[in-house]
Amino acid sequence: MASLLPFRDINVHASPAQYAFSSPSTPSHPTLVVERPSGDLRLHDGALLGTQRVSSIAGILGMIQLKLDKYIVVITKAQPMGRLKGHMVYKVIATEFLPLRERPLHDPDEDTYYTMLKTLLKTGPMYFSYSLDITNSFQRQASSDLSAPLWKRADDRFFWNRFVQSDLIDFRQGQSSSFRSQGQQQQLAVDAYILPVMFGMMRISQARIKSTLFTLTLITRRSRYRAGTRYFSRGIDENGHVSNFNESEQIVILNDSNEGLGGFSSGGGMQNGRPIRDGQEVQILSYLQTRGSVPVYWAEVNTLNYTPRLQVRGVDTAVRPAQLHFEEQIKLYGENYLVNLVNQKGREIKVKEAYEQMVQTLVSSPSETQQGDLHTSEKLHLIEPSKKRSIFDRLHYIYFDFHNETKGLKWHRALLLLDQLKDGLVQGGYFRAVDMPGDVQGQLEVRSQQSAVVRTNCMDCLDRTNVVQTMLARWTLTRQLTDLGVLQKGETQDDDPNFAHLFRNLWADNADVVSKSYSGTGALKTDFTRTGERTKTGALQDVSNSLTRYILNNFLDGPRQDAFDVFLGTYRPSTYVGGALLFADRRPLLIQAIPYILAASFFMITIAMMTRQLPSATIWPVRIFTLFWLVIGLWCWRFIYHNGMLYVNWPKLNTPRFAIEGYQESLGKAQRDPIVGGLVSRHERGASTARLSHLEEGKKRIQ
Repeated sequence: MASLLPFRDINVHASPAQYAFSSPSTPSHPTLVVERPSGDLRLHDGALLGTQRVSSIAGILGMIQLKLDKYIVVITKAQPMGRLKGHMVYKVIATEFLPLRERPLHDPDEDTYYTMLKTLLKTGPMYFSYSLDITNSFQRQASSDLSAPLWKRADDRFFWNRFVQSDLIDFRQGQSSSFRSQGQQQQLAVDAYILPVMFGMMRISQARIKSTLFTLTLITRRSRYRAGTRYFSRGIDENGHVSNFNESEQIVILNDSNEGLGGFSSGGGMQNGRPIRDGQEVQILSYLQTRGSVPVYWAEVNTLNYTPRLQVRGVDTAVRPAQLHFEEQIKLYGENYLVNLVNQKGREIKVKEAYEQMVQTLVSSPSETQQGDLHTSEKLHLIEPSKKRSIFDRLHYIYFDFHNETKGLKWHRALLLLDQLKDGLVQGGYFRAVDMPGDVQGQLEVRSQQSAVVRTNCMDCLDRTNVVQTMLARWTLTRQLTDLGVLQKGETQDDDPNFAHLFRNLWADNADVVSKSYSGTGALKTDFTRTGERTKTGALQDVSNSLTRYILNNFLDGPRQDAFDVFLGTYRPSTYVGGALLFADRRPLLIQAIPYILAASFFMITIAMMTRQLPSATIWPVRIFTLFWLVIGLWCWRFIYHNGMLYVNWPKLNTPRFAIEGYQESLGKAQRDPIVGGLVSRHERGASTARLSHLEEGKKRIQ
């Protein structure tokens, strides 16, 4: 019988001709064999001769083809994070790449691919369970087919390693080019080697309010679609996927049996937490929120200025992608309350107006309401459907002027938004279920379902969004605990200082994880999330994080975006060996040299200022020397400032169109520079496209 669950114990055997993967706890299960160097897959019954055991692994993350070789990526170390309804959840701590070639080949591109993928997997927070589908919310799990393999139950949006598992999945389905007409039983046996992994945040905490013990869990799942970094992934794509889309699920489990930290091996029935504890039902309560970029075509273009240049395309061009996006959101979550927190003044107003125009286009008969006060005419802006004629009449738009309302550390003013959302929160409810006694597969008996979701966004969907999501989660948790009888009417979970501390830090940790994955640093304003008030220390930390973001987003995020694109399959490396190196810097040498000349000028000025002069020495040579390097340094700084797009570290695989256009414009301006223009043109004619010629070398695929 084929296993529905992945193996938790896999031995790796290697030889010059193949890799073999088998489970010592299930010796009767077929061995998965990967031929070297072709990568062909097959299943083998019985003992496999000629191989030596190399190591034990926690699971197979997938297989990925780079320029010169194909690699099997395995999870070598996993950390238990705790039990969720009796099932152990693990965090990926370490991975290893197993090359299919016995003698690995190297070139600069291959080494760059390898290094950036290793860095992504080392820093990316990834989680998995051998027996619980953590890619799906409890509400979706309640309606899933528990007779299907774990990987088939996974939510495609949050199956982070879906692309690198393509070889195993295709082989299992009989669609692989290496498939060798094996029996149906042998194909199904591959299920035990396919391990779905989630990218995001997972915290499982034991909590107490009054005398009641329960498990409080927070899961944030990041979508694999349109994933990337802060300024290189904005808005929506033609398939309706938005940047930085995350689903956060806050879970309360009452009367759970959660002792110990063991795992589960596959091959048998799903082990489940005990359904009855001291005669009480195991209660599961879950509340979902989402965040995602504003669903129109827009971008922020890095120019080395602290504030990037904002571009917003016409709303008409994004109507069909927005329809695809909200059709999926409504199908999955029901009523959508669209909370928009961008500024109503300054550069952000273009994004606000585009979003509102999009909602007005989608909703059949939009009815608008604005609320103002002495300080602003638009504290709140609501767009509601006046009639229910189409699926998009389940969209409810709420604009809240977050920065204006909370300025001066008046964070309690965010409660104005909560007051506006309360009716929708009450009507939308939350998911509630109990374990079905005697069901070894862990089937839930559903008592109520969540029929609405709050979709929150700001410009980055990070800092302002974190504050609002924490506020909504706190209000809902108080409601849930009141419904359970843990709290009396009028009490809140904040009345218990120990629990309030745990809750705030849980959501502040979530804010940091989501922010670091997208922007490269922890979130801003987390001092308010952790303590309930804004502090000077927190403000200083925000300044530090903002400066760090500037450096990362301009000079380091290009390779990070490339790593996302390769791992998730939106870019497939070409296996063509000839041609120019993909990651080589093809800017004119003089353009490359100017930052080094700037650094040298600062060094020379520093030396001149620190050098002691003899009393009898002449001063004017030192002054001329200092002035010379000061002029050189100022000119270099001016050149870099006015041609900033030449010095941004752009993604080199799926380079954004605005980056190509901006680079060509900046290089053309540099070629017209009265001082160095002639040198730039003479040394590299046609350089405006030379650096970006790699765009034609790869193939795109989204699984």
